[in-house]
Parts: sequence; structure tokens; C-alpha cells
Amino acid sequence: MSSIVKMPRDGQNVEQGSGKDSEQRSFISRQVGFVLLPGFSLLAQACALEPLQIANQLSGRCLYTPIVFGLERGDVKSVTGLTQMPQRCVGDKQDLDMLLVCAPGANQGDCAVLLEWLVHLTGRGVVLGGISGGTQVLARAGVLDGYRATLILQDVDTARNAYPRVRSSRQVFEIDRDRMTCGGGTAALDMMMSLIARQHGQRLAERVSEYFVHERVRMGSEPQRVSRNVLLEHAPLSLTDALALMESNIEEPLTTHELAAHLGVSRRQLERLFKKYLQTVPSRYYLNLRLQQARKLLRESDSAIGDIAFGTGFSSAAHFSTAYRNHFGMTPREERLV
Repeated sequence: MSSIVKMPRDGQNVEQGSGKDSEQRSFISRQVGFVLLPGFSLLAQACALEPLQIANQLSGRCLYTPIVFGLERGDVKSVTGLTQMPQRCVGDKQDLDMLLVCAPGANQGDCAVLLEWLVHLTGRGVVLGGISGGTQVLARAGVLDGYRATLILQDVDTARNAYPRVRSSRQVFEIDRDRMTCGGGTAALDMMMSLIARQHGQRLAERVSEYFVHERVRMGSEPQRVSRNVLLEHAPLSLTDALALMESNIEEPLTTHELAAHLGVSRRQLERLFKKYLQTVPSRYYLNLRLQQARKLLRESDSAIGDIAFGTGFSSAAHFSTAYRNHFGMTPREERLV
């Protein structure tokens, strides 16, 4: 995941530079637009908007100035039937640092004016983001070509076929250079917390998180959660049985050959099932499962790192540390300090 979100007003994050000049830049108010399309999620919009407002409140400064846009004049109806009155219309002349599109996952309707505006804004260096179905809107405009982007899980395969130039992701959120995307619901909260930390420091992000009683901000590298029944709705029983075997054998992992033998299928057949339904191979899925369990133990228990390593199927603490760093970008010891 890229370490910088470009902001044209100051050109730098607060971590860059030093002294008084850096302090002045960090408090320039960023103009953040929110485009609401009919059927948008009130929850997702609130999770993106309110952290910015609370960051303003806790810092005692106007770090962010939100501006709500609609496709046209008049109220915009959310998925719940409740409405909001936008302040401006899409395409109105307005200096923006960032624009986030909040849209439903389907039935986005005719938004040609918005698509043209998004292309125009890319030429002005505006950071663009998609929340829930907003990612698909950005993809339709062609402004995600070559970028990593988080798509709604139920739409991933369809979107991959429709937008082959987008590097589709199943992560909670993605911040790739000057593009930000996330799934629905509280994923927007995690994304905005990460943004606040990058622009104004980890301590402010933690204070905002505490305000929302949000105990742990998910990292962008974490996968989106989805019901196994939804994810594997049409998968054969042998695949769901394979996942159950993996989950019940964390401490002493089975090889792919052993898994296949237990299930009465060939190794090649098992690998094909994982590739078709989970877009990965059994060994990589299994490793991710064990490392996610290790991360949970590191964060929620006082067990020694060596004990966690052996408890999640690693032959040594050194092997565990290397695998953990390769997967999460930090060592187990560093994870405990976060």
C-alpha cells in the first residue's frame, strides 16, 4: 500500500518537513467533497464524514472542510429512504483537495456528468475515492486504471471482467497513491482513520478512534469479512470441508497433499477449487489463516512470541518472524508496539 496520499494544497503530509513551516502546512484546511448517489449508505457516508469533523473538534482547528454534492438540485434519497440536501451540484466550480463518491453497489443509474467530472478532476490533481459502490463509479470513469482498488466482495468477479485494468483487491481498504477505495459500512471509518494518521499524526487518529469507541482500527492489508455461506455459496462440499480442516489444524498444519487425501480428491483438483472460488492456492490461504490467528494472539494475549509461533504452526520464532514481516510489513515484536 502506498505511503503517500497526494494533496495539492500543500503537497506534503504532516510527517514531511520539520519545524514551524511543517506545522503551518499541517493545519491548512483540506476541502473534501462527498458525492451522494441515490441509494447511498448513510452508515458508510457517516463513517467517512464524521471522523473528519471529530478531527477538527479534537485538534481545535479546521483541518477538513466537507462539501456535499448531488447529481442535481434537490434531496438525495439513501438506501433507508431518508434524504440529504447536498450543498452543491456535481460539476460546480469548487476548489477541492479530495472527492469521495458514496454510491450503492448496484443500480447507480445515469451519472455521465459525474464520470466526466471525475476525469476532469484527475487533471487538477484531486485525490479521488470510492466508498462501497463508489469504487465502481470511479472504475467506470477510467480513473482507477493501474491502481489497486477495493471492490464490494459480491461484485469482485463481475468488476474484474468489466474493468480489467483495475488491480482489484479484497482488502478492507486501499490507499494507492492518490486513490482511496473501501467497501461499505465501517470500512470507511478505518480508511479515514488511516488518512488522518498519515496527514496529522497517529496520536490524533487514536484520539478520534477513542471518541468513536472504536477499539482497533483495521489495517488496509486485512481482508474484508464476508459470510462463508455468501463467499462459497456455489462451492462444492470438498472446498468447505478443506477450510474446516485448516481451521481445526492451526498448530500442526496439514500439507496440501494431506488435505486432499483426507477429502478424497487429488491435489490438483483441490488447487483448482481454491483458485476458482478463493483466487489463491491452498498453501497461501492456509498461511494467511495461521498468520491472522497469530496477529489476533499478539494483540489480544500476553503469550510469548515464541509460544505464539509454535501455536500457529511455525517451526521456529525466526521462521515465524520472517513470514510475519513478509505478510504484514512488520515483525511480531513491532506488532505488539502498534
